[in-house]
Amino acid sequence: MDHPENSKEYAGLQVNEGVVQPSNINPYLKRGRFRRRELSAADMVEGIVKGDVTILSQAVTLVESVNPDHQAKAQEVIEKCLPYSGNSVRIGISGVPGAGKSTSIDEFGVHVLDCFGGKLAVLAIDPSSERSKGSILGDKTRMEKLAVRKESFIRPSPSAGSLGGVARKTRETIILCEAAGYDKIFVETVGVGQSETACHSMVDFFLLIQLAGTGDELQGIKRGIMEISDGIVINKCDGNNVDKCHIAATNFRNALHFFPAPESGWQPKVLCYSGFYGTGIKEVWDMIYEYFDFVKDNGYFEYRRNEQNKYWMYETINENLRNNFYNNSMIQQQMKEYEQRVLRGEKTSFAAANDLLQMYYGK
Repeated sequence: MDHPENSKEYAGLQVNEGVVQPSNINPYLKRGRFRRRELSAADMVEGIVKGDVTILSQAVTLVESVNPDHQAKAQEVIEKCLPYSGNSVRIGISGVPGAGKSTSIDEFGVHVLDCFGGKLAVLAIDPSSERSKGSILGDKTRMEKLAVRKESFIRPSPSAGSLGGVARKTRETIILCEAAGYDKIFVETVGVGQSETACHSMVDFFLLIQLAGTGDELQGIKRGIMEISDGIVINKCDGNNVDKCHIAATNFRNALHFFPAPESGWQPKVLCYSGFYGTGIKEVWDMIYEYFDFVKDNGYFEYRRNEQNKYWMYETINENLRNNFYNNSMIQQQMKEYEQRVLRGEKTSFAAANDLLQMYYGK
């Protein structure tokens, strides 16, 4: 660079050249030196069966991937893990937003590990944004006691637009966790309303967490999530809220009499507890294990699992048909054109959909 101030006109003033800045990248660093070795399906299964949490996490990520190349490998891993699965109790925990699900799971998990031993996996589903498609995945921050236990595995997953309160691949994740030796599985749904009941189709016991003062008696007798619950618990039964919780529990007990008798023959119970102070936790788990004894004695436990397997067979068919349709190259080419026709008012939404389906079927 030419510095005019170094000319003879400015005698006594001299500007030295600047120091060349070194590169931000280490020149001695070898590319690919720290690249993670990609595991084969057999290596993943071996690591999962040994209880390797790192490999289990990688396998769950693989299963949740929407990349078609990953899905074939994920199915192979799941198939090889199936012989090691089915030996756990699966408990779904649901409730409205702010009911205290994550805090309660922290207390439930510590109680179960201390009293019954074994290993616990928590699959926490976090809602995804409809705008940015992202998720905070912050439920684990409320599980301070459980997060430090070596016997626990906490996996937050985004709902990714899936309806029903659970993620698209929660069912497959349960199989992987069981193969890794986790004999207790908690599935925490997103904050749900009255109709999000998909979690019920993948667990053995469905626990609904409610709050006092969230509605009148009419809310209690509405069909939906209430009538599929195997147990209802009223959280935040502490301080000045104790009387309100017991009144709410009485209302829910009365409402349960309006529902048809469950297939299992079990009469759902309503209990009060405080997840923050840890009171009433023992009574909740006495109820849950009483239910397991009841349904195992009358054979409903195995019947329900078989029915769930049949249900998920049909769900998998529906999902694969949907993916195959949208990944079809011909449909992808025509989709934008039909979108514009609908926007211009040249075709109705139903007619455009029917044309695309006929094109897909080759008619």
